[in-house]
Formats: sequence, C-alpha cells, structure tokens
Amino acid sequence: MSDSASAELLGQIRLHGRIPRHVAIIMDGNGRWARERVMPRTYGHRAGMQSVRDVVEGAIEVGLETLSLFAFSKENWQRPKLEVSALMSLLEEYIQREADALDDNGVRVRVLGEIERLTPPAAAAVSRVTAQTAHNTRLDLNLFISYGARAELVRAARLIAEDVAAGRLDPGAVDEAEFAGRLYTAGMPDPDLLIRTSGELRISNFMLWQLAYTELYVSPVLWPDFRRAQFYEAILAFQNRDRRFGKVSV
Repeated sequence: MSDSASAELLGQIRLHGRIPRHVAIIMDGNGRWARERVMPRTYGHRAGMQSVRDVVEGAIEVGLETLSLFAFSKENWQRPKLEVSALMSLLEEYIQREADALDDNGVRVRVLGEIERLTPPAAAAVSRVTAQTAHNTRLDLNLFISYGARAELVRAARLIAEDVAAGRLDPGAVDEAEFAGRLYTAGMPDPDLLIRTSGELRISNFMLWQLAYTELYVSPVLWPDFRRAQFYEAILAFQNRDRRFGKVSV
C-alpha cells in the first residue's frame, strides 16, 4: 500500500479513538518468503528486519503503550546450527542499527526469555540496548527471545514454590496476581490484540497466560511483506470487535 493509504488508515484509527494498550505479534513467514524467491531462510529473516522497523514506527504513531514481538522461541534452538548462528548475528545487527533510533524515538526495549542462552555477543548487544533505552517512556518494545510460554509458567510456579518454602509467602495468598507477578511480563498490561502473520492459525507457545482474553487477528501476509498499512488494518479490525471478557453486552 502507498504512504497515502497508510495515512488514511491511521486517520480512521484516530477517529475511532479506541486504541489498544498492548499489541503482540507472532512474526511468521520469513522462511516461506525466502523459499518463494529460491533463497536461503536467512535471507527471509534479514528481510523481516525492515518490517520490525515499520511496525515499531507505526506503533509509535498509533500511540500504543506496549508492542511485543515474538522474535525467537525456545524451540528455535533446535533449528540447524547455521540458521541459529545467523539469527543471533541478525539480533546483534538489528540492535547496532536501530538502538540510536529507538532511543531517539522514546522506545524502551526489554528482552524477555532465557537470555542466558544467547551467544555472548548477542547477550552483550541486548544488555547495551536495554541500558541505553531504560529511561524512555513513549513505547515499551518487548522482544521475546529464547522464550517459551510453558517454560515461563513452570518458572513462575517454581518461584512461588521457593517463596512458600522460604516462608516469604503464605500458600493461601497465592492468587492470579501473585502468579502474574512472577512472569516475564510482570507489571505490564496483557495484550489487547495478538497479530499472527502468514495465515497460520496457532499461537505457538506464546504468552499462554497473558492471552486469556486477547483478540486474535490472523494476516495472510508473510512477515517480510507486513508493513505499517497491514498493522493499521489489524488495529482497525480490533476497534470493531465487541470485547466482553466473558460477560454479556449491555
């Protein structure tokens, strides 16, 4: 779509007025995008970096509080070593290229997942960008890397068990708030909208607790072709949903 079409969509979003606080995206389709062009999968991953920039800029324009991107799952460590190495290098490259722009635009970057598994250079890059942008308040950008929701839930249960065993927490006081407070997303609003690209109809072990009442939007567009206009279309679709949270509409 043209820039004018994107601007028109943004205008419609602003007229509607109901802006989601938190949008999460499962960025899917890099491999298929590359395969269609008879290129290696890493070519698709690199192409997807431009989509990340475009969507982050779109999130700022819309006025989101939080944007969460599922960048690398815990299961992705099982991919061929060459692809995993390339993904770690692309993470470093993305941070090196975008850190100053993110900082200048008021974006606070947080990386959520088993960060200790990252390669030392990737871990160092993550540490740099989170420190550099820690003071920002315009948009929280969560990059889920080496993340799996089931592992996150097990980790939260283990932390509660440790607190109970140490006498820091009464078992009778364990409730949803105590549990949520031990997730990677503690203190953040749950996603209002989950976007999945490439047309796949699954959530792939992503934020299983937090997505309980999230609106789902599936785009047929492969991630490297997903741009600001497609992002705005998803938000417009969200604005037309009737969110009841298990209740009855009045």
